[in-house]
Amino acid sequence: MSWWVWVGVALLGGVGANARFLIGRLVAAHSSTSFPLPVLVINVSGSLLLGVFAGIPLEGNALILAGTATLGSYTTFSTWMLETRQLSADGRRRAAVLNVLVSLALGIGAVALGRLIASHL
Repeated sequence: MSWWVWVGVALLGGVGANARFLIGRLVAAHSSTSFPLPVLVINVSGSLLLGVFAGIPLEGNALILAGTATLGSYTTFSTWMLETRQLSADGRRRAAVLNVLVSLALGIGAVALGRLIASHL
């Protein structure tokens, strides 16, 4: 991998992480629910973009930069699982199960929609 790809990973990783932070704050500010909606919105929107990238299809360095660097730092599996565990620990087991099922269903659906969008580009 060339040095410019490494620089691109660092820069785009920062862009993805900052986008996650800002969008998470924005969603949280406009949400009155105790359900972890910010992470759901982030992960589903990231899944949609990943579906678009997979449907284009991107390869090589472009895939590393768009998929791994940008979307890898934007989406967050660890926070999703931490929030699910916290819901369960707080006695909100139904919300925890709902968080897993809704996230998976919407994420898979978003990837499929992203691929469909890409097929029409």
